[in-house]
Amino acid sequence: MTGYTREELLAAHEQLVDNDANLMTDGGTEPPVVVKIGGAKAVEPEGAVNDVAHLVANGTDVVVVHGGSTAVDETLEALGEEPTYVESPAGVSGRFTDERTMEVFSMVMPGKLNTDLTALFREAGVDALGLSGVDGGLLTGARKSAVRVVEDGKKKIKRGDHSGKITAVNTSLLETLLGDGYTPIVTVPMLADDGVPVNADADRAAAAVAGALGARLVVLTDVKGVYEDPDDESTLIETADTPSELAALEDAAEGFMTKKVMATKEALDGGAAEVVVADANLNDPIVTALNGGGTHVSPGALVAEEAAGEAK
Repeated sequence: MTGYTREELLAAHEQLVDNDANLMTDGGTEPPVVVKIGGAKAVEPEGAVNDVAHLVANGTDVVVVHGGSTAVDETLEALGEEPTYVESPAGVSGRFTDERTMEVFSMVMPGKLNTDLTALFREAGVDALGLSGVDGGLLTGARKSAVRVVEDGKKKIKRGDHSGKITAVNTSLLETLLGDGYTPIVTVPMLADDGVPVNADADRAAAAVAGALGARLVVLTDVKGVYEDPDDESTLIETADTPSELAALEDAAEGFMTKKVMATKEALDGGAAEVVVADANLNDPIVTALNGGGTHVSPGALVAEEAAGEAK
């Protein structure tokens, strides 16, 4: 069971409005918050659920985007099939989504996982509404029929991929839902430009949503943030506010963290107010992240970089 009932949330919200005449029920001048909940087995959602309930009670607009890579892999294996992972020329590893994997992906992500997570938020008193990127054309973009991979040290083209790159977000749909008091719980697939649902990376989906809304993006994962030494949590990189600090962050990122830093850059480039990569398994993971926990990356890291490029 989670920690808030609907009645407690409403009572808390009324008290907050009474105590602060400047508190706006639509979040006021504060940007909305987009929360990416990871799909790794080591990531527990309960703390995030309670934090979202708390933020919503305080009048903050929140959009949740979730992954589910572990559940997809486990379902494939239960069906007697082995998930295929490939490495891009840039060194980023990801699942190759063939036709059968796409079928399982569609069952697991917008089916079981999104339904279960939406129910969990509603149990906590949040007026949650589950959506996939297909619904209302929420997440759209070009389909990739083939991907460049590295196999045995050689670059190759692997065809038959059912994935795409998000290039547009139906912001008006999200704003309408938020304006009506709903908290969208979003997951992939996205809708490709040929009208077919395809896979997309959930971190990058969250980045697209945060950029479109001008939101603060909190990427929750199973470590405290980005470490200078991936094996030493005491080397947490707390901030990246300049191009050189962002470059150092990219150099430090390894494995799964590479995609999260990539998504960070895409979110800021798209218009996000800030990105925080933080620990999901704290009692108050989102509130802690918004108050300084984790690794914080500001738009200045990209704006200064672009300005320097224009001056050349």
